Amino acid sequence: MSNIESPITVLRMKQLVQKIGISRSYVYEKMNPESPHYDDTFPVPFKLGKSAVGWFESEVDQWLLQRRA
Repeated sequence: MSNIESPITVLRMKQLVQKIGISRSYVYEKMNPESPHYDDTFPVPFKLGKSAVGWFESEVDQWLLQRRA
């Protein structure tokens, strides 16, 4: 039995909105604690560079599956 791990995939904003089907502005609403649309379970982005952020696709997938339940 081989122990093959799936590659780590990082989603940028454009890929994220395509994957989950919401707008860029709604992503920011979900991350803003002051917004009525805030979701504390929404995946947290991490810094890739000085002004670039990304999300782990695996965390986004888990969040989507939780939404379905």
